[in-house]
Order: sequence, then structure tokens, then C-alpha cells
Amino acid sequence: MTNLTQEQWIAQLKEDENAIVIDARRPDEWVEGIQENALMMNIMDLGTFQQQACQLNPNKNYYVYCRSGVRSLKACEELERLGLDITYNLLGGMLDWQGETVFPN
Repeated sequence: MTNLTQEQWIAQLKEDENAIVIDARRPDEWVEGIQENALMMNIMDLGTFQQQACQLNPNKNYYVYCRSGVRSLKACEELERLGLDITYNLLGGMLDWQGETVFPN
């Protein structure tokens, strides 16, 4: 797991053709907006998170964020424990996010 600042996150995502973005927040937080194309995988529901993670492609690079960067750190650790070796944690999470967001249906 590698911690990334918002600037590093944005720059790296632009260049990474194997990138998958994961929003590790709770459903009630998703309604505040998510990053474009993010998979919504609530780390607080660990059983469901693990089931979803087992369906992910181990050859992809996973960019994980949450509200502040703490749960996404836990999510990155769990993804790696499940065999997804390349994970990135967004430092400061959505609290510090200055980029675009979209609203899920």
C-alpha cells in the first residue's frame, strides 16, 4: 500500500490504464458524492467487502479512499490480505478532496 496526496492521486490515475477506484465509505456517505467511476465497497461491512474484493481482478491497481483516509487504509490492508497487491490510499480522503465528484443513482 502506498499513501498518495491528492496531487499524486490525480496525476497517477491519469496515467494508470489498470486503475480501479474504490470508495470505502458507508452508503449514507456516498450520497454526498463519489469520485467518478468509483466502486462503492463499504469497509465497515467487512463480510460484504471481502466478498466483493474476492471478485476483483488481481492484475489491477486499486485506488482507495474514504472520508478521512483511515478506513481506506484499513481497506487497502484488507485488499492486500486477499491477494490484491497494488493498492493506493488517498491521504485526507474526501474531507480534503478538491476534485470533481459525481452523485450515484
